[in-house]
Amino acid sequence: MQGLAERQQDFALALLDTTRSTPLGLVGPDGLPSPRRFAVYRNNVVAGLIETLKENYPAVHRIVGDEFFRAMSGQFATAHPPRSPIMLGYGAGFPEFIDGFEPAAALPYLADVARIERAWIEAYHAAEAESLSADDFLAIDRARLAQVRLALHPSLRVTQSRFPALTIWRMNVAGGEPAAVDLEAGGEDALVIRPSAEVTVHQLPMGAAAFIRSLGADEPVVAATIASLEVTPCFDLQTVLAGLIEVGAFTGWSLDRDAGGEPS
Repeated sequence: MQGLAERQQDFALALLDTTRSTPLGLVGPDGLPSPRRFAVYRNNVVAGLIETLKENYPAVHRIVGDEFFRAMSGQFATAHPPRSPIMLGYGAGFPEFIDGFEPAAALPYLADVARIERAWIEAYHAAEAESLSADDFLAIDRARLAQVRLALHPSLRVTQSRFPALTIWRMNVAGGEPAAVDLEAGGEDALVIRPSAEVTVHQLPMGAAAFIRSLGADEPVVAATIASLEVTPCFDLQTVLAGLIEVGAFTGWSLDRDAGGEPS
């Protein structure tokens, strides 16, 4: 006889695998096995996961249409069931799934649009933190700026695409109007952040993504600038830094111990 743990495992596996038979012990009011009742429950579970993905990826849903989205997200749901009862994180791997979903190959930008949507969700649920203002940066000795390490806001996310994915995303969210897009126009990098109550999304200038990622790896400004110049020789530190301060990208700063100075 199966133990409780084995029965629960069989039940969970059968929910998302239609090739499995009705788990043992599931009976109807007549005491007989009830595959039809289980099929209804199975369909409801998958439908619920599809709806969660639809809510989390509204632009992807709008781009491909309801029928295509349900087919695609249904395959994702059966292959990637939730690992937590907290559904806020469900669908984190959906952009990567889209990358490998052959029917979506005709829309090579779709996974990158999904990455923007995922970044939006993560930013929305990230921890609160107070951003540094432009006045706060006046306390930094400009002669030592190169040695400064900047702490990024916990909600900050960066996405990169070789397509105009940000433009496409904006066309397909609330209030957006879809229009023709030149896929050869070049890529777009996006910064997603929630410095206060609302999530905001901004297009990054060239090289800024590399700069932010270096700062996130605890590199000082000088090292982050070098990394950006290797990607984009025309990287403009002053413009990028001013833009990041304006959107609330930083929560603190510190100097290397051997450079002297105290953290803020």
